Amino acid sequence: MSRGGGPAEARGPLGTLTQMPTRPHDRDGLPIVAARHVSKTFTVPEERVHTLKERALHPRRRSRRRAFVALDDVSFAVAAGEFFGIAGRNGSGKSTLLKCLAGIYRADGEIWCRGRISTLIELGVGFNLDLPARDNVIMNGIMLGLTPREARRRFESVMEFAELQQFKDLKLKNYSSGMHVRLAFSVAIQVDADILMIDEVLAVGDAAFQQKCFDVFNELRDAGKTIIFVTHDMGVMQRFCHRALLLERGRPVYLGDTHEVAERYLELNFGREASGETSSRAGEGQARVLEVWLQDDSGTRLTNAPQHRRVTLGARIVFHEEVVDPAVTMYVLNEDHRTIMVASTGTDHEHSGRFGAGEQVVFSFSFDNVLAPGRYFPVFDIFRHGVGVDLIDRFGGSFSFVVTGPGALGGVVDLPAQCRIDRLSSAVEDRVRV
Repeated sequence: MSRGGGPAEARGPLGTLTQMPTRPHDRDGLPIVAARHVSKTFTVPEERVHTLKERALHPRRRSRRRAFVALDDVSFAVAAGEFFGIAGRNGSGKSTLLKCLAGIYRADGEIWCRGRISTLIELGVGFNLDLPARDNVIMNGIMLGLTPREARRRFESVMEFAELQQFKDLKLKNYSSGMHVRLAFSVAIQVDADILMIDEVLAVGDAAFQQKCFDVFNELRDAGKTIIFVTHDMGVMQRFCHRALLLERGRPVYLGDTHEVAERYLELNFGREASGETSSRAGEGQARVLEVWLQDDSGTRLTNAPQHRRVTLGARIVFHEEVVDPAVTMYVLNEDHRTIMVASTGTDHEHSGRFGAGEQVVFSFSFDNVLAPGRYFPVFDIFRHGVGVDLIDRFGGSFSFVVTGPGALGGVVDLPAQCRIDRLSSAVEDRVRV
């Protein structure tokens, strides 16, 4: 395995050489990260000897081992300034691949990386729990390439971003998991690395801190930093990533457009086998939903929706053929895949209009957010003649949003209600009156 220079082309997951897309920040056309035929196999013991007594009583016993292939012939290239996503189900090899890229694991094959790397792969890696935040921040900054003076100078900035100023003298063993991830992410972004590798540890942070991290993602992407991001959240992946790689059981399934990755990820999760061929979507195909988003009244796109505020779910649709009076129906599903809300243009706009081939249209649904706190998944259906007839397209699962609120009482919605208490006369007073 080598590091340093890299090829101008990268072998695609299906075995064909494909030209790597050029990002605006490319200077020489070479990738900043490239992997060619990377494989990783672990040896897993089937039986372990835990004590010296067991070894003494059974000196001839041989521990049997089996090989576990975590990565199998993975190839791709990342351009300078590209936000690259890695997706896949649990156990697909995403984190293992990230550790191989970061140099934590040795792997078969070739890996090239150009520039300083900052990693945020596992919660608390590199932290000494018996030391306070100040010592941990300085030591981690030095390990990531900062000078001791620079690491000390940036300490206050790290604690300010993590919102942990009042806990800077507290030992890390007294930190919560959310405080750990805040501190680790804050250190990682202060290193001024050329390549930032982030695993899905940001799911530990609360909604406010996640939004803060997303703002940093936007700033880093605009600054030309290269980010490799492992995630299960298809909405976040489509929002930030230029391209993505989908893994399944250690093998690459698809490399390219994030929407296609999201579609195939859902197919894998619902038990259908993924293949190298383009997946088909439900419906006749005269129109397709290109993207779905959530926004507030000012038009700002959201990933977190506060309760009891008016929000809008929008869908951008392209028509490949002329369609007259299509109806778009929106379903909002909760984490248990139960339909919580349904709305349709067919109820208010029986005649939605005539749309020609190549035309793009935005259909939107606005509502007061009374959903209970949790994650929700919008699904959009396009029908030709009214509701429930001639399905043209179905889009769902690749975008989700989180509803935030002061607390979840257990219902599926949180309708505003007024509580009143009326004290009635006691039983003693009733008997006296009799």
